[in-house]
Amino acid sequence: MSLVHRTALPALCLSLILPCAFSVEAADPQAAPAEQPAAEKPAERQPLLERSQEDAAALERVMPSSEQQSLQAGSESFLALWKPANTSDPKGAVIIIPGAGETADWPQAIGPLRNRLPDADWSSLSLTLPDLQSDAAQPRIVEAEPAPATADTSSKDAATAAPKPIEQAAGGEAEIADRAVVESSEEQAKADAERIFARIDAAVTYAQQQNARSIVLLGHGSGAYWATRYLSEKQPPEIQKLVLVAAQTPSIGKPGLAELTPTLKLATADFFYKDNAQARKNALERLQASKRQKNANFTQVSLNALPGNSTAENEQLFRRVRGWLSPQPAQD
Repeated sequence: MSLVHRTALPALCLSLILPCAFSVEAADPQAAPAEQPAAEKPAERQPLLERSQEDAAALERVMPSSEQQSLQAGSESFLALWKPANTSDPKGAVIIIPGAGETADWPQAIGPLRNRLPDADWSSLSLTLPDLQSDAAQPRIVEAEPAPATADTSSKDAATAAPKPIEQAAGGEAEIADRAVVESSEEQAKADAERIFARIDAAVTYAQQQNARSIVLLGHGSGAYWATRYLSEKQPPEIQKLVLVAAQTPSIGKPGLAELTPTLKLATADFFYKDNAQARKNALERLQASKRQKNANFTQVSLNALPGNSTAENEQLFRRVRGWLSPQPAQD
């Protein structure tokens, strides 16, 4: 046998064996490679903290532990800052409700008032409010379009039948989607109010435990709205006075402040900054609404904004609030 034939023989045998091996493997799935190990289940991500929770955690790192109080509102705990009155005979406690985006020690109004009121014989309890979930963008619910029906070409009327107007169908779906969004937003707004009211309830309970003989709610910005709405809806007998500072109605606020304040039966002081045209207009609406009520115990005080001098602006506010809470007897 020649050298060429001897070297070609192994190649010929290999070409005959390989196709057979592949055909057997394809016919028998069990002969597939060994099973791959099951993929590991990804670790569940912890839900993100609300911004108010992050701000509260930051305060906990810097505020004296003696001022920190963890209050319970339903299943939630939240941070409150407590400062007892610097007297053996305190006049009561002022519960301070910050506005949207503000902390329990916000440098504008909130912190200065909570720190200075104890020198005026009033204890202070400043709260942390939750983030408003209803302020988040609501996703628009759009149902999937149904598959078009197959036309019956055997019918005589098939060629002349008018197709369903596309504009009408789209308009109907949009109306359903808008209604679903409105209902979802209203439910979320109700849930937000319940969370806030639960925190105010917890604050009132804590003030009572400290033997506060008089309890005042003081709200700043949108916190003034929530304080007013809380009193209007719940009418708790434990609270004797309400203080509004630079009051604002949030976007979900219904009814508005001008509708709520006249319904209150307790003494109310409305402090507003007259330099702002919109603030003046809103304050006038509240004042006029109170005048339409009999025996309205409503006082309005205008303040001057002092841009670039926050210390003087906060001092002005503190003096006016202190004067209303604890009026001095008239001099003879």
